[in-house]
Amino acid sequence: MSEAQVVTRFAPSPTGYLHIGGARTALFNWLYARGRGGKFLLRIEDTDRARSTPEATAAILKGLTWLGLDWDGDAVSQFERAGRHAQVALEMLTTGHAYKCFATQDEIAAFREEAKAAGKSTLYRSPWRDAAPESHPDAPYVVRLKAPREGATVIKDQVQGDVTWKNDQLDDMVLLRSDGTPTYMLAVVVDDHDMGVTHVIRGDDHLANAARQMQIYAAMGWSLPVYAHIPLIHGPDGKKLSKRHGALGVEEYQAMGYPAAAVRNYLARLGWSHGDDEFFNDEQAKEWFGFDGIGKSPARFDFKKLENLSGQHIGVADDAALLQELEAFLVATDAPALTDAQKSGLALAMPYLKTGTKSFGQLLDKAYFVLGSRPFEPDEKASKSLDNVSRGILTELTPHLQNASWTRDALEAAVGEFAEARGLKLGKLAQPLRAALAGRTATPSVFDMMLVIGRDETIARLTDAQA
Repeated sequence: MSEAQVVTRFAPSPTGYLHIGGARTALFNWLYARGRGGKFLLRIEDTDRARSTPEATAAILKGLTWLGLDWDGDAVSQFERAGRHAQVALEMLTTGHAYKCFATQDEIAAFREEAKAAGKSTLYRSPWRDAAPESHPDAPYVVRLKAPREGATVIKDQVQGDVTWKNDQLDDMVLLRSDGTPTYMLAVVVDDHDMGVTHVIRGDDHLANAARQMQIYAAMGWSLPVYAHIPLIHGPDGKKLSKRHGALGVEEYQAMGYPAAAVRNYLARLGWSHGDDEFFNDEQAKEWFGFDGIGKSPARFDFKKLENLSGQHIGVADDAALLQELEAFLVATDAPALTDAQKSGLALAMPYLKTGTKSFGQLLDKAYFVLGSRPFEPDEKASKSLDNVSRGILTELTPHLQNASWTRDALEAAVGEFAEARGLKLGKLAQPLRAALAGRTATPSVFDMMLVIGRDETIARLTDAQA
């Protein structure tokens, strides 16, 4: 790997589904790496054994796969690297950048209580920091970082600018617990270093962590990654995104019928911008994405904007790819699979179905004319268009269609001439035709439906409706 190669990572904790905020973090890392010919790595931070589950890991992988964010190599398990993390902590002991602390939990709690009561800082200062090894008792201990107490730690952040922490405000954090297991803070730094991560792009709730993690880099003499801490996503009301705002997991967006490309496009625009561009594809996003377009304020989630982009992406999508994603949507929503005949019908109808459609659910509703079968029983709305007068008109119209050439122009001309001869507006004819051909009111144009289902099926459905 050349030194100049960009390496980013996404490092979720497997304690639940892939949160929409996590999905955006993954997307930003993916775009940054892919746009620069770099690597995008995946690490599962499964050190919290009580809360980490294989099901949650599977849900995260599934969510990323649906979203189309491919990662390089295998996903790394942080838990499996515990031996390496401990090795680094022991190395820091040897070099004097860490020390053994024998203070018990009770002693630390008592110190904090006293400090609080006296109105003093509760930042714990271990008496073991400079204790001579011969004074060490034969008792359990934790390994703490010997953090600098003078001066300041400055995070040169690509989004937040320079953020300064006074070193006397940072404690000697624990690196290894008394049972020898590494802490999250140590594990993150060791993994990022070993994986060659050059850019750490994550939520700004990790900003304080960066100041402490930088001290481990310094102690080990490792070069720092470039930091970019991005603002969190808020709901439409300006409060932190939560369950009350609606869907939170990526899989819920698939089940709502949004194509993955639309969700990628929308998430990219959530907190990042490229001029006034709202609608764009992956190639443009990879080319354009950079830290300069990321705002410092939290972005607000807006379902209407997502829906609008979804409609645009469905409208321009490749028909075969759309059919494939539609089938995945059916699996995700536990709906029956399509028959071969239904797939053929959808393939023919797709150019007429995708215009003005904002979700796969809407698309399926519009496609009922190729998904259903005769006799088409009109639903409540459609049956209002099929009164006795309308049935009579359809009876008269049928022979005109039987004799027409089966092209759009010829069909439009035949229906138009028939309507004009009877002093009818075309709209007056379209509704009963819709009801007869699809049994629904939300459909593609009646002429598009006729072309897709063919002459024989059209005449048969009109004859059914007249009965």
